Amino acid sequence: MDPEPEGDDDWTKYADTGYESSYDPWADMVAAEEPEEDDFDDEFEDYEENQISIREIPRCPAPAGIEHAIRIGTCNHCLGRIAGVRIAGDPLDAVGERVRGQALERDPDLKVNADVECCPFCEDLFLDLDLISNRIASAIDGIECSRVQLGVHFAKDQVAAEETLRASIAATGSRPLKATLSDAIQSVVANKVSGISWVKERPELMILFDTLTLGVNVDIRALFLYGRYRKLERGVPQTRWPCRACRGRDGGCESCNFTGQQYPDSIQSLVCEPLVEHTQAKSDAFHGMGREDIDVRCIGNGRPFVAELKSPLRRTLDLDKLTKEINKAAKDKIEITGLRLSNRAEVSRIKETNAEKSYTIRFTCDHDFDEEEVITRIQSLSGQVLEQQTPQRVAHRRADKIRKRKVISIDNIQVEENEIEFDVRCESGTYVKELVHSDEGRTNPSVAAVLEGDCEVIWLDVKDIHAD
Repeated sequence: MDPEPEGDDDWTKYADTGYESSYDPWADMVAAEEPEEDDFDDEFEDYEENQISIREIPRCPAPAGIEHAIRIGTCNHCLGRIAGVRIAGDPLDAVGERVRGQALERDPDLKVNADVECCPFCEDLFLDLDLISNRIASAIDGIECSRVQLGVHFAKDQVAAEETLRASIAATGSRPLKATLSDAIQSVVANKVSGISWVKERPELMILFDTLTLGVNVDIRALFLYGRYRKLERGVPQTRWPCRACRGRDGGCESCNFTGQQYPDSIQSLVCEPLVEHTQAKSDAFHGMGREDIDVRCIGNGRPFVAELKSPLRRTLDLDKLTKEINKAAKDKIEITGLRLSNRAEVSRIKETNAEKSYTIRFTCDHDFDEEEVITRIQSLSGQVLEQQTPQRVAHRRADKIRKRKVISIDNIQVEENEIEFDVRCESGTYVKELVHSDEGRTNPSVAAVLEGDCEVIWLDVKDIHAD
């Protein structure tokens, strides 16, 4: 008798240390309940055979897609941009009207759904083009400009909704709403306001239109003028200096003769006030390539500057005539030359340029040397690198640190008993007065140190600024 196949053995006989067990491995199994079938009949009771999913509607330029766009209330402007037909330079509303007419020829019964309130793409913004353009034209009335940039602000949810709808209905490659509306506004405004061109960079006027409120905000960009000034009189600060007593409040005080200014004139006021008057600007700012002390003249070719005129209503200027007018009004105080149009980038260049400067300085010194020895000792400073700790006179407004500046050259040394005068060329940022009197040893080396005597500055002139 053949033995039973091994595969027929009951494995439970060996499941518990080789002894047969009554253990049933299926005893803890629970019978799965059959899921009840949902009844969907109720959901289809109201379904009409003529209701079609939007996914089943072909996109434009298919006739069915165009017809669907018309039914949901698409305006002519939006129909013209989403239909995917040749525009041939025609206005979008004319293209949309032509597309609508062709659709009505195919289906005379085609009409807009009764529940449509506005164009689903633009929310009827294109229908307000006349209102929008009138508001913009009114906002910029009286402002002289030729380069204008337009910005259009949309709510994020409106942009997202338009993009979703356009992706499902519009022809591939159709233009987005924001760019199309911007072009339409520019075209209408250009017909109402002459002499303007629309740009995307370096505008003279920036217009921001809000589609939610239909509000218009106008930003007039500043006008910049470059020139050089020569300061002929000591005691004139470079920029306006608010009164110490009233801190420059409106109306001033008795101390400043009710001007709000510590000094009656400044280079900024002498240059900018006539420019503000001619441009009808709101305010001004003055940017110089460094500045001289109030008691220091600036002669030679003068110091480069840029005058910034904020929110000007006029931009056409006769710069030669203005230069003569400024120089006449500021006679014997300042003189400007080389006035020309500039830009904000030149302001940065002027501020960042570390130009070498030449000075003429005259001072007294109690010394015990003959003229030749004085000249030799002062000449020894030429080519030296100074270590200058922040001067005491400016310590209240500048960090206390040691700056290293090179003396490029010293020339034209003149000795008249105890008065000495010389020309010096040095690096930008050198404290020239301290080079002479040493500021109680805070500048090393110095003229006072090499002459072994106390020095006192009589006057200092900026002879030249080696820039441009």
